[in-house]
Amino acid sequence: MNKKFLLLITILFIGHCSFASKSSFWKNSEIKEEINKKELFKEIKKTNFEINPNLEIDIRSKTFSKKSFQNNLTNNNGRLDYDGEMKKALKFNFSKIKKLNEFEPEIIFDKDNLIFFSKKGSILKFDSKSKLIWSKNYYNKEEKKLEPILFFANHNNTLIVADNIAKFYALNTNSGELLWSKKNTVAFNSELKIYKDHFFVIDYKNILRCFSIKDGRQLWKVKTENSILKSQKKLSIVIDRNKVIFNNSIGDITAVDINTGNLLWIVPTLKNLDSSSSYFLKTSNLILNNDNLYFSTNKNEFYSIDTNSGVVNWIQNIGSSLRSTVVERIIYSISDDGYLSILESKTGEIIRRTDIFNQIKKKKRNKLQVTGFIVGKNKIYVSVNNGRILIIDIKKGRVMSSIKIDNGYISRGFVLEKSLFVIANDGIIKVQ
Repeated sequence: MNKKFLLLITILFIGHCSFASKSSFWKNSEIKEEINKKELFKEIKKTNFEINPNLEIDIRSKTFSKKSFQNNLTNNNGRLDYDGEMKKALKFNFSKIKKLNEFEPEIIFDKDNLIFFSKKGSILKFDSKSKLIWSKNYYNKEEKKLEPILFFANHNNTLIVADNIAKFYALNTNSGELLWSKKNTVAFNSELKIYKDHFFVIDYKNILRCFSIKDGRQLWKVKTENSILKSQKKLSIVIDRNKVIFNNSIGDITAVDINTGNLLWIVPTLKNLDSSSSYFLKTSNLILNNDNLYFSTNKNEFYSIDTNSGVVNWIQNIGSSLRSTVVERIIYSISDDGYLSILESKTGEIIRRTDIFNQIKKKKRNKLQVTGFIVGKNKIYVSVNNGRILIIDIKKGRVMSSIKIDNGYISRGFVLEKSLFVIANDGIIKVQ
C-alpha cells in the first residue's frame, strides 16, 4: 500500500514539474532563453520622429563640387552643380546582375565616358550617348560562372579593378588593354582608393592592403580584428594627407600612416563584440571634411571623429547606413527608412529632421528603403528601392515630386556635367 502511495506521489510531482507554468524550474529556463534571444536579435530603437519640421533653411553658399565623382579621396560629394528636371532618360543596358545592391557598385567616369561591368565580369566603356567604346573580359570560364562583382578606381589612364573572388588587375582606360593581373588569398569587399603610385583595398579578413599601381606588388598590409561572419556591407576607405582611414566589419575605425602602414589610432564603435552583432552591423561610407571624419551606423549612432588624434568629437542619435554629405558646416543624412536630418557639423546638433515618406501609407512604406542620395543646387535627389527618385526641397525638407526611373532597385545618383546617372540591376540609366 505504501509503495503504491509513493508511486502516485512521484507521478504527481513529476507531472507538476513538467506542466505547471509557475514552477521555478521552467520559469528560470524560459527567462534564460528570452535573454539570449534579446542579445542576439536585439531590436534597435527607431528615431522615427520629426524635429523642427517647419523650419526653413536657406543655402547661401555659391560653392559647388564639380568633379567629386572622380577619384574622390574624401568620399564627400558636397553640394553639386546640378538642378536637373529629369524629363528624359537613356539606358545603357547589360545582363542582369544578381544582388547588385548588396555590393554598392559605383560608376567610373573617364572624361565624358563611363565605365561599368556586366554579369560575367566584362568591363564596359560607354560614351555619353550610350555607344559602346570597348568591352573587355579577363576571366576564365570557371571565374565567369561565379559572376564576379567588380570594384573600380581610375587615375592617369589606369583603371584598377578588384573583385569579390580575390582577383585584382589593371587596365589602360583608353584601350582596355590588360597591364597586369594578380590573385589575393582572400576576396575583396571595399572601396578602392588611388593615391600617387599606390592603391588601397580591404579584403574579407579585414586586412587593408597597399599595392603598387605599376605592377600590383604588395607594399604593406595592416591586419585588424577579424570576424567569423562576413560583413553585409562594403567597407570604406578615405585618405587624409599622410593617413589612410578605414573601417572593418566589426565597427573599428583605424588610421595608419600612408607610406608605412604604421598604426596611428583606432576607435572601436561596436560595444558588443559578439560576432553575431557585427554581422548585423552596417556602417555608412566614411566621409572627410576639414580634419573631421563623419559616418553613421544602423545602430542609431552618428559619429564625428578628429582625424588628427582619433578623439570622438560627438555622437548623435541617428541611424543610417547611407553615405552622408557635408556642405560647409551642414551635414545631410538620410536614414534607411526615410528621415532626412540636417546637422550642425561642429556640435552634432540636429537642426531639422523631416519624414520624406510621410504621405505614404504604412503598408507600402514598410517595403520602401532609401538606397542613397545626392545634394544638388537647391534640391536633394533621393533614390528608393522601388525605382523612384524623390526630389526634395532643401529649404523645406519636403518632397516636391517623385519620378519613376525603373521597376526595381536603383543606386544613389552619380553626376557628370548636367546629367545624373543611376545603376539598376540590368543597366545604367542617364537622366536629364
